[in-house]
Amino acid sequence: MGIGLVIPIFAMVAAGLLEVVRLHIIRRDNLYDSRDYIPMSIFWQVPQYFLVGAAVVFTFIGQLEFFYDQAPNAMRSMCSALSLTTVSLCMYLSSLLVTIVTNITARNGKLGWIADNLNRGHLDYFFWLLAIMSFVNFLLYLLIAKWYNYKKTVDDLEETKLGDAYEKH
Repeated sequence: MGIGLVIPIFAMVAAGLLEVVRLHIIRRDNLYDSRDYIPMSIFWQVPQYFLVGAAVVFTFIGQLEFFYDQAPNAMRSMCSALSLTTVSLCMYLSSLLVTIVTNITARNGKLGWIADNLNRGHLDYFFWLLAIMSFVNFLLYLLIAKWYNYKKTVDDLEETKLGDAYEKH
């Protein structure tokens, strides 16, 4: 599951870099209020979306395995369903974060990071914030993972028995 928490850091850095490039093109060509398209291919977004997708896969699979291995037998099904609940909770928290950042950065008549016209805003700052938050999230995960005492699983017990049997011969 840890790899699924590292990948979003790189995804947000990729998104931030892309936004820096996009804003540079807007500045260079003076496209701030233009309704024309920006001369960039949509395929510039592939790396960040690929990384976000990979992060979701690694995190979700890690969560399912963790809940299945570590939950009491009677609660495995419910804990697996909880992993889907975390996805919906994250969506609400994401919306809350966007609202908070918009309200804080748009004070005193400023456009803010997430402006109505993204060509005049600083969405790149928001991506840097997300990269930092992802890094802090990973550090918290490492602390909790180090502190957590894993329960022995059936596979662990079988490996121990096989190892003991091998040592006797």
